[in-house]
Amino acid sequence: MNIFVTGGAGYIGSATAEALLAAGHNVTVYDSLVTGHRKAVPAGAEFIQADLGDSHSLALALTGQKFDAVMHFAAFIEAGESMKDPGKFLRNNVVNSLSLMDMAVRAGVKRFVFSSTAAVYQSSEEPLSEESPIGPTNTYGYTKLAVEQSLDWYRQIHGLHFAALRYFNACGARMGHGEAHQPESHLIPRVIQVALGQADAAYIYGTDYPTPDGTCIRDYIHILDLVSAHLLALEALGEKDKLIYNLGSGNGFSVREVIEATQAVSGVEIKVIEGPRRPGDSARLVASSGKIRRELGWKPRRDNMRDIIGSAWEWHKTNPKGYA
Repeated sequence: MNIFVTGGAGYIGSATAEALLAAGHNVTVYDSLVTGHRKAVPAGAEFIQADLGDSHSLALALTGQKFDAVMHFAAFIEAGESMKDPGKFLRNNVVNSLSLMDMAVRAGVKRFVFSSTAAVYQSSEEPLSEESPIGPTNTYGYTKLAVEQSLDWYRQIHGLHFAALRYFNACGARMGHGEAHQPESHLIPRVIQVALGQADAAYIYGTDYPTPDGTCIRDYIHILDLVSAHLLALEALGEKDKLIYNLGSGNGFSVREVIEATQAVSGVEIKVIEGPRRPGDSARLVASSGKIRRELGWKPRRDNMRDIIGSAWEWHKTNPKGYA
């Protein structure tokens, strides 16, 4: 297939683009490089540097050749920031996604795979299934839900088949590529920065949550497991017009457990500073992946926290400045 990958210079998008190429597909990466890295784009992919908000560039890119599918990873993802500047997230994540959908329909694209999040759900003490109550606690989660709902209308009205994959924390590294955001706000790379001497301390926001150690609990999915699910969903859209799947290991890890695992892997004692809760943080978000396991045969193969952090640790040690 000929695949159009937005956000293909980012952490998950670049990994998926690489896997698509390895599977024999043709790939065009469309990325503004506002948060992505040119060096992360895999060799063999055509690269277009442009913003989704640039309707002229988007039209030229999507109609310049025949695409079989769009895989959409381009979005702002920082939940905390979304509670400070909601307009920024609504414009980029929702408005630009609508422009992409419109252009995909105009270009005759029939498959659309969307990178969503478990943050569309309400916090729950139980693993979240696709039937769990919806209720984003931050603007970021709301933007992803809004795009999912919009895609369903485009499916009904325009016949655009779509898959929405809801996962929470992508993590770990693959050969030669890792997680590098500027500034970095994700827990695992931030704690690794402390271990590498690039930051003074790891921060825990909230120690009074109703969890065993009082800190937030999250599901962590290795980047390679996420990628395999995206490719399976892409293929399944040939027979089905709507797929919504949770992706999770079913094993939640608290903030404190992640810090302790990083200490064990790195052999470095990590200074911790505790602070108050942040707006928009849920106590527990763990995504059950029973449905995609049953229907597509997917299962995570790398769900041990020390193994996940070990792969990230090796990449960050080798690439202390990321892609710079």
